Amino acid sequence: MKDFFKQVLATITGIVILGIVLTVLGIVSVAGMIASSGAETTVEDNSIFVLQLESVEERAAENPLSALAGLTGESQTAGLDDILSAIKKAAENDKIKGIYIEGSASTAMNPATAQAIRKELVNFKKTGKFIISYADSYSRNAYYIASVADKMLLNPQGVVEWNGMASQVMYYKDALDKIGINMQVFKVGTYKSAVEPYLMNEMSEANREQISSYIGDIWQETLKEVSASRKIAKDSLNAYADRGLLMADAKEYVKLKLIDKLVYASEIKDIIKETMKLEEDDDYNKLSLTEVVNIKNAPNKFKEGEIAVYYACGEIGSSTGYGTESIIDQKEVTKDLRSLRKDEEVKAVVFRVNSPGGSAYDSEQIWKEVVDLSKEKPVVVSMGDYAASGGYYISCAANYIFAEPTTLTGSIGIFGMFPEASDLLNNKLGVHFQTVKTNQYSDLGDLSRPMNEAEQAIMQNNVNRGYELFTKRCADGRKMKQDDIKKIAEGRVWTGNQALKLGLVDALGGLDKAIEKAKELAKVKDCCINTYPAKPSVLDNILSTVTGGSYAEAKLKEVFGEFYQDFENLRNIQKKDYLQTRLPYVLKLN
Repeated sequence: MKDFFKQVLATITGIVILGIVLTVLGIVSVAGMIASSGAETTVEDNSIFVLQLESVEERAAENPLSALAGLTGESQTAGLDDILSAIKKAAENDKIKGIYIEGSASTAMNPATAQAIRKELVNFKKTGKFIISYADSYSRNAYYIASVADKMLLNPQGVVEWNGMASQVMYYKDALDKIGINMQVFKVGTYKSAVEPYLMNEMSEANREQISSYIGDIWQETLKEVSASRKIAKDSLNAYADRGLLMADAKEYVKLKLIDKLVYASEIKDIIKETMKLEEDDDYNKLSLTEVVNIKNAPNKFKEGEIAVYYACGEIGSSTGYGTESIIDQKEVTKDLRSLRKDEEVKAVVFRVNSPGGSAYDSEQIWKEVVDLSKEKPVVVSMGDYAASGGYYISCAANYIFAEPTTLTGSIGIFGMFPEASDLLNNKLGVHFQTVKTNQYSDLGDLSRPMNEAEQAIMQNNVNRGYELFTKRCADGRKMKQDDIKKIAEGRVWTGNQALKLGLVDALGGLDKAIEKAKELAKVKDCCINTYPAKPSVLDNILSTVTGGSYAEAKLKEVFGEFYQDFENLRNIQKKDYLQTRLPYVLKLN
């Protein structure tokens, strides 16, 4: 019997050791595969860049395991930075003859991201190279981007989602009432509607007004640009959106000149070869986004230092919260900006902000670091999809601010929110609390009871002070009177177009224009461009996936779909700072 147990133990030990060895070998193999995939690309003659329009975010860190076994439950997400870089490289490389855009019915990106890609494609066309697009079905974003193409092609059974824009807000009040949770809210700003879903079951008139304003402006921008590319009048395009074209026969899209030709996917190769004037026996070489990004630029010798591009993407708060969504960690950002300030090689900083805001405290700390930085070298802000509320707070002290026309910004307001669950605890669960305290406010914010009038007054006064400070920061940064800032504040969201007229930004444009402005302000021409912070390494991404964080979040996204961000907000209520400078709710633009 003793020998039997020895053999069993030896077998188990062997299995464990084998498992560890295989895991290590697997990680090493994957790392090797990723390393090899990141090798410098050699471009052959007659190449084309294949641009797939799917999910796009500001900066995407490659998940090395998702392609192996679908471990994350989601498709790869492309980074806007990589896409813009790849289009530029494709324009500059003589061996790349054109771009083939693969559209999609599920293209996921925000309007300012789509606009940035589209503008870079317009620049690409100025080289005289071709752009051809094809899709089984086009989402609105995919159609908007692909409308720059010389030839827009669609599957004969495909559809074009050309039906205008909508924004939906989810309201939780009845659900919270049913489970016995009451949200105690303190705010400043008529339009600061981030708290509405917790207090109401329908949209306020002020919120409806601001949403109508900014989605209307974004839609007009879309109509203007598609009209210029497709040579269709804006009024006609707007009328088409009211015709229910999502259910139309595909031939109708050709008739209306929304699409040039109906073809099957199998015919695309011949169309591209014909465009490239290749013989029947000749072929072209297809380059992916990763391959084009890995084309090496010609070496340059820079004599005047560098322009630093610093990315601040996500909610402003702490990286210790739930989830794997992007977080602007105040401690990391302030440390990094301080290092850039002290680095003598850095002549100017482009602060790329893509944030709906977050913690008021953390926003103030980053603002202070931007102020200190701008005293020693130029700081130019480049706004992405969002630079609103806290995102605007950390931007307003810059020397110069750029926004895309469809950027959502402003939302200068503040709120505090405390849940109390006395009904849930006392009446529904039968749990009761008794408190002994030394002073009147020792248990301020206790979850088991509502706040009294004195406590409510303390909280509202604190929110009021926060609003005064926020508007003063904006007034000082924009060199405006505080009363004038308050007239356009009130928590209202503006588009980049609107913000320019109001003086909240200095000019319209993307990251490239911000970099050029930084060079001008720093009085340098011959300099390199470096990006910060560094993206996560391959090993970091592998370990993140293996430990289950990425997998768990991917499954939650899969279950909740488009409502994932609403769920994430509810899940993290108690982990957020009580004072928030944040965009209203979760903005959904459909």
